[in-house]
Amino acid sequence: MSHDTTEKLVRMANQIATFFLSQPEAVRIEGVANHINKFWEPRMRRELFEHIDRGGEGLLPLVMEASRVIKRPVAA
Repeated sequence: MSHDTTEKLVRMANQIATFFLSQPEAVRIEGVANHINKFWEPRMRRELFEHIDRGGEGLLPLVMEASRVIKRPVAA
């Protein structure tokens, strides 16, 4: 995965998390996870998890928390 792709995925995930930070706390984690599960193709989720597995640099804490609920695709 290229550095540019990682930066784009981090930016997109953080934008989703930023939106859900304006929502009640009880729905934030599920909201982020549901959005990513519904709208991100498996390749994108796989690359997100590869980044998280390397430490998740740049991801907001809410994205890291939601990663426990995001569906991890099978390795390619």
